[in-house]
Amino acid sequence: MKKEWFSTRELAGVAGLPGTIQGINQKAHREKWESRKRTGVQGKALEYHINSVPEKVQIALQAKENGMQFDAMANDSLAIWISAFHQLTQTEREIIISLIMRQVSLD
Repeated sequence: MKKEWFSTRELAGVAGLPGTIQGINQKAHREKWESRKRTGVQGKALEYHINSVPEKVQIALQAKENGMQFDAMANDSLAIWISAFHQLTQTEREIIISLIMRQVSLD
């Protein structure tokens, strides 16, 4: 990974991290993440080292740097279903939808 330091804004909401800057800072403080003051920014803006954040965040940041977008971990059932659905042809999608709708109407 080329980039080693990440701002709170870059980390917000990544792989289950809090979605706010304040939430990131609180979690980082609790877990004693390695930090440094951001250069060229007024105030107390911090950035955190990649090795300090949880492993799943490191994986998500690596994937993002490599041009991939993952909003869910690989074992997330909905993410797996959505990925599989998008790989189907239009005809296959229509068949799956009709089977699901038929099952819903039978219940």
